[in-house]
Amino acid sequence: MKSILVLGGTGFVGTQVCEKLAQQGLCVVLPTRRSSNARHLQHLPGLTVLEIDVHDEPALSQAAAGQDAIVNLIAILHGDTAAFDKAHVVLPQKLARVCQAQAIGKLVHVSALGVNDAQPGAAPSEYLRSKGRGEAVLQRAAAASALELTILRPSVIFGAKDQFLNLFARLQSVFPVMPLAGANARFQPVWVDDVATAIVRSLERSINSPSGAPALRILEAVGPDTYTLKELVQMAAQLSSINHGRGRPVIALPDWMGRLQALLMEKAPGPTLMSRDNLDSMKVDNVATGTLPGLEALGITPARLEPIAREYLRKTPRA
Repeated sequence: MKSILVLGGTGFVGTQVCEKLAQQGLCVVLPTRRSSNARHLQHLPGLTVLEIDVHDEPALSQAAAGQDAIVNLIAILHGDTAAFDKAHVVLPQKLARVCQAQAIGKLVHVSALGVNDAQPGAAPSEYLRSKGRGEAVLQRAAAASALELTILRPSVIFGAKDQFLNLFARLQSVFPVMPLAGANARFQPVWVDDVATAIVRSLERSINSPSGAPALRILEAVGPDTYTLKELVQMAAQLSSINHGRGRPVIALPDWMGRLQALLMEKAPGPTLMSRDNLDSMKVDNVATGTLPGLEALGITPARLEPIAREYLRKTPRA
């Protein structure tokens, strides 16, 4: 394997993936709508940036020509049904056709914990429903071809530049109290470096079945510890030394008030911090089912959240 096409490679996880692939001496082809988005990766040896729209199937197919594998990291957290469908279902359909047309044998697709690929419609949120439909598309394509497919289902991902713990810390540096919707939702946070390593190792390792035919592998990418959302919010403040390490009072909102808060956040100008669909997603605990292999199957011992988060949260001054 010599060259990998990485979709979503300029993002939080994608940056780590590109860096690890370059460290392995592999070439990385990075499509992006604007080449300036990849400025922070331009130093990587063997990196080629293509300024294209990955939703343009002919352009995507041309970018994939000659590649040994594809990594798909493209996802959205907020949007309407059409937007979720475009990112999570239609794009995988295009990827399936591109893999067939260009004879690409490996695809690593990053999905989400809580997805039900067998019954996508049973999921509580459009985010999870669309993710499930996208998985089903790729699984059908792999079953009908020689495509070797790995699906990673991570819990919420943390790391130095995350928009999760850092967001909670920033909010608590501004507000004297934290009204919190979905306070009892459970998560099993996973380190971004572990997820990136899992992607690279999935590309390296063959998953052929005993018969020699390509096989499907679905992995749950989670950390070793489970937290409620309230506990994570409190930890973000404590590790950031907000209010001298005491953090702010966290007020768990009843469902109706949480949905009202999310609606107001949807309507507010600027990036959406929380939506009603996010709350619906949290109706399903974001923890491993135990019925699928985890990171250990790839030889990865998942890192604990607190020591790593302490290191990067303490470096940013907070109120």
